[in-house]
Amino acid sequence: MASLLRLQALAPALNVHRSRCFLSPFHLASVATAPLARRLSTAASTNSPEPPAPDSDLESGLYLVATPIGNLEDITLRALRVLKCATVILSEDTRHSGKLLQHYNIKTPLLSFHKFNEREREPSILRRLHEGEAVALISDAGTPGISDPGMELARLCAAEKIPVVPIPGPSAAIAALSASGLPSNEFTFVGFLPKHGRSRRDRLEISAREAATQIFYVPPHGIHQFLVDAASSFGDSRSCVIAREITKLHEEFWRGTLGEANEAFATRQPKGEITVLIEGQLISVDETPSEDFLEHELRELMTKGHTLSACRFSL
Repeated sequence: MASLLRLQALAPALNVHRSRCFLSPFHLASVATAPLARRLSTAASTNSPEPPAPDSDLESGLYLVATPIGNLEDITLRALRVLKCATVILSEDTRHSGKLLQHYNIKTPLLSFHKFNEREREPSILRRLHEGEAVALISDAGTPGISDPGMELARLCAAEKIPVVPIPGPSAAIAALSASGLPSNEFTFVGFLPKHGRSRRDRLEISAREAATQIFYVPPHGIHQFLVDAASSFGDSRSCVIAREITKLHEEFWRGTLGEANEAFATRQPKGEITVLIEGQLISVDETPSEDFLEHELRELMTKGHTLSACRFSL
């Protein structure tokens, strides 16, 4: 009964629509890590619920907040608290992000921060952080800094000893991998390929030689060319999964080989964000590695600091 009363007393602290801020991450951590037996014992002995911890503003720092990739329900309570309590929210598209904030009745001011103005914005943002402000960064969808603006700002903050705090949540790459049915014990996130044709093909050639599952982000208008180039590098028989509109109404997971994918999408023009996963190269223990493979492995070992003589024994 005491536990039930305590939960009822804490319930107001979980209401995102109230005017006061949520608990700071440090207060939440102290509550979560306090010995359960001691807390239950205290509640039972006093026969009254424990009072909730006092509210507090966020500590100063850069908060990288993951936001839904489609379904607005896919946001954490911690993310909502940070967005509500931050001094300002850096947003890739303020109009797009405004809908999310309006949905959750969050009034924190937005400031545009995208690939066309991030270098211009960085000095003023760093100044605000040094003055003690809590700055949240969100992208249009998913995790900031992962194929989205934020990587350089996080690097600058780390270099200047400004706290960089990840607020984890949705990621199209991880969501697609978890449901793909392809090996997930080892994978390489490639993201968007270079726009230049030669650079794009060179990157695909590197991925085609790797044993790990390869993950790509592909714009809808580029899916046809991507599949042609991928089949040329990986081969028509390599298995792949094409995940589209993840978490949205028309979510789709297409599974087959790259050859079959080229046929299936030759007359289709899919809409929405696309994540393509391609299985890694399977190397039989009895198969003699090709010269290209050995050269690639040698280059990788030497890049990691191994001497040429040590590489000979490794290979």
